[in-house]
Amino acid sequence: MAERKTTKNRVGGTQRASAGSKTKINKHKRQRPVGRRTSRMSPTVREREIVSGAVSFFSEFGFEGQTRELAKKLKITQPLLYRYFPTKDALIERVYQDILVGGWNPLWEARIVDRSRPMKQRLDEFYQDYSKVIVTYEWVRLFMFAGLKGLDFNRRYLKLLRERIFVKIVEELRFHFGLKSTADVPVSAIEIDSIWSLHAAIFYLGVRKWIYRMSVPDDLTPIIKAKVIAFVDGVGAILSDEARDRSN
Repeated sequence: MAERKTTKNRVGGTQRASAGSKTKINKHKRQRPVGRRTSRMSPTVREREIVSGAVSFFSEFGFEGQTRELAKKLKITQPLLYRYFPTKDALIERVYQDILVGGWNPLWEARIVDRSRPMKQRLDEFYQDYSKVIVTYEWVRLFMFAGLKGLDFNRRYLKLLRERIFVKIVEELRFHFGLKSTADVPVSAIEIDSIWSLHAAIFYLGVRKWIYRMSVPDDLTPIIKAKVIAFVDGVGAILSDEARDRSN
């Protein structure tokens, strides 16, 4: 009888231990998060994270990329993403404003018209600084993807570029070569296209690197300087011929 009682106590002890373990397990389960949970962030930080992630995402996959996949990469839910940006177009517009327009430096315009310094130096300084913005992975790929997608990024940005930079360069080149001001003679298509030859050559350095995956030197300083010198030395003849044709 004594032996049977001892066995019962042992069994009872085992049962009590099992119940205690079960309580601990259940408690642990209650503390475990259910489903996908996102870390708590302020709305400002969260919005910045979404935009930064969208820049990287669209740079890699283009604007055909789905917001569902973007949300997965950000480790948030798609509904949370849409709380900040109600539509994909709204998010794309924010990317445009942050990357293409947000990188614009008003000092560029002031440098171009500063006649206290030589024309070549002004253009060189502008394009050396400007290239640091546009010859980047995100900028080049977003700009190219926008064109392929048929978005109006390119048209809007190039209009900004023409009005704030190209027209000013034409005026300064005319002054440099002793030609009539743009206030007296309107800017011609040939003059704008001439500047495009320089601008596109510099942008193409980014295309070679980030689209074609070709080798491009890390230091673009001497390349840009050479392109500016070649441009200014050669454009004088074009502008003079253009001015002569207009006067005839």
